[in-house]
Amino acid sequence: MGPDSTLFLQINQFAAATPWVHGFMAAYALWGGLVGLVLVLGCCWWRVRRERDGYRSMAGVLATGLSGVVALAVSSYLLGPLINRPRPFVAMPHVLQLLPHAADSSFPSDHAMVAGALAAGILLIHRRLGLVAVVFACLLAFARVYVGVHYPSDVISGLLIGFAVTAALMIPLVAALAPLLVRLARTPLRPLLVAGVVRDE
Repeated sequence: MGPDSTLFLQINQFAAATPWVHGFMAAYALWGGLVGLVLVLGCCWWRVRRERDGYRSMAGVLATGLSGVVALAVSSYLLGPLINRPRPFVAMPHVLQLLPHAADSSFPSDHAMVAGALAAGILLIHRRLGLVAVVFACLLAFARVYVGVHYPSDVISGLLIGFAVTAALMIPLVAALAPLLVRLARTPLRPLLVAGVVRDE
């Protein structure tokens, strides 16, 4: 048994010993973590509306969301089918599993990849909110192992690959989206893009 399986079993034993937190961890692993990250991204959008370079920052918010979609696609349609690693509950049927899950590829974690992509983008746009997003993403990664559907390497790799996807896409997407937002700010959508008196670029 390798270190990845050993660490998974240690976390699984910890999960078995902490039944009082099962409900929270299961909900967070399934949808709560991603919802939290999307809310942080929304807060980021609201804050950058007041910045002088707000259009570029808002383009960064949109680029972050698109990066999350790309990360999910890369995980679901490329890396997952290519690697096809058995889930821990398939390889070790005796383990505690808190969420029902299809026996598809365990590597990489879709949730962790999307979380990594979103956290990376938010961190690039707004440092304090980015740190919150990183905490949310790391907790989501841990929760996916805690509930028994991923190995630690699945979620760590997912976070790192998600970060890399955003890093690769951020500059070209911002360059493409910022001029579009400047034009949209001259339409009735302006209140969504500009708060108070902010000069157009």
